[in-house]
Amino acid sequence: MAKPTDDARLAVLIDADNASAQHLERLLVEIAKYGTASVRRAYGDWTSTRLAKWKPGLLAHSVQPIQQFSYTVGKNSTDSALIIDAMDLLHGGTVDGFCLVSSDSDFTRLAARIREQGLMAYGFGQLKTPKPFVAACTKFVYVENLGDAEDAPKPAVTTEATVTKAKPAAAPDATATKAKRAIKGDTKLDKLLSEAVETAADDEGWAHLGAVGSNLSRLSSDFDSRSWGFAKLTDLLKAHPGYDVQSRSPGDGKPKVSVVRSKPRK
Repeated sequence: MAKPTDDARLAVLIDADNASAQHLERLLVEIAKYGTASVRRAYGDWTSTRLAKWKPGLLAHSVQPIQQFSYTVGKNSTDSALIIDAMDLLHGGTVDGFCLVSSDSDFTRLAARIREQGLMAYGFGQLKTPKPFVAACTKFVYVENLGDAEDAPKPAVTTEATVTKAKPAAAPDATATKAKRAIKGDTKLDKLLSEAVETAADDEGWAHLGAVGSNLSRLSSDFDSRSWGFAKLTDLLKAHPGYDVQSRSPGDGKPKVSVVRSKPRK
């Protein structure tokens, strides 16, 4: 089984033909939340000028470019090379999890196979990523949520990855109002939150926020509060009209913890 997050050794395998170089730095920062990127490889035909934007970032972040010539038009040999290397690493036992960077559904079976082996399969791709690949991953992160790249506006989306483009340079209050509006009436979000809170709730209906977050990840691999414009799950729940969030001390000098429960329906 995979090691705890802090000790996890991760293999970062990037499909450079299907991913954008502009997200690389933010991508590695995000991956650091899940473990140490001990293997860093990017696959593509590096003789092609189409991948030229990748080269400075690969050098700066110690990502090894893996050359795969495109011998035949219409055949994605890059996918095959990445999958072969992933299986070698999987059976080699040198890593605890994989970060598959692509929006290509061809990696759906690979993600599922990694999970079957008891390892973590983290996916990173665009909002257009096919749902089967998203669902096959232990956790899936949309790259549009990683920062304010020029061609990646901050979206307000449902778990089905429906995107509404945001207008640039909104004031903080306007941004908060827009984020609250995004969660209002979102039935899919309401169902996810209800199931996650109810499953973790005690006899009085209160649930620890950490347990709620874990439940949400299990219920939907691509759940991310940033998709609704909130940096943290706590912020999303505080803004949601259907939930109460409190900070409580368990006593004995222990730090306070956040708890949440559903508000009584009127």
